[in-house]
Amino acid sequence: MRVEPSTHRLNGHELLLRCAQEEDARLLLDYLKTTCGESRWLARGPEEVTMTEEDERAFIRGQNDSETNLMLLAFVDGEHAGNASLMGFSMARARHRAQVGVALYQKFTGQGIGTVLLERLFAEARRAGIEQLELEVAVHNAGAVALYKKLGFAICGTLPRNMKFPDGSYEDVLFMVKPLGEESGE
Repeated sequence: MRVEPSTHRLNGHELLLRCAQEEDARLLLDYLKTTCGESRWLARGPEEVTMTEEDERAFIRGQNDSETNLMLLAFVDGEHAGNASLMGFSMARARHRAQVGVALYQKFTGQGIGTVLLERLFAEARRAGIEQLELEVAVHNAGAVALYKKLGFAICGTLPRNMKFPDGSYEDVLFMVKPLGEESGE
């Protein structure tokens, strides 16, 4: 899905949200390696980021050509701060739903960027006819859990031992859902 860029003022800074472009492939691979190394709460470690630039360009093309998938990049005063994505389902019985993912460089967390990114995703999801958003978040990722609750996501369940770390420890993951549209009261 392609959407128009938007500019926001946030804490005295300019926040630009725009779709990924094929020229962003190297930037996005570097971002993945860095953010996956900065946080243990993401689905993979930095050593698992093995895509080539061509793989990433193809992924970006697929996102942009999709009717229900969207990848938004956030830039603060021109510096890449992170991404948010919407991933719709193709099966008829699940087309009303989409998964949400957000990751920011650590230096940009806690500044309201995630809120602006997610609110833009909500608006675009509604325009695409999506009625329910879903996500998984590590139980101990307190900042993310608080953000999602603030934005109307509810905890629906826990996936025990969902992640296993190199040291042998595990992390449970919360499954959270946010309804969109009339029945949600929005």
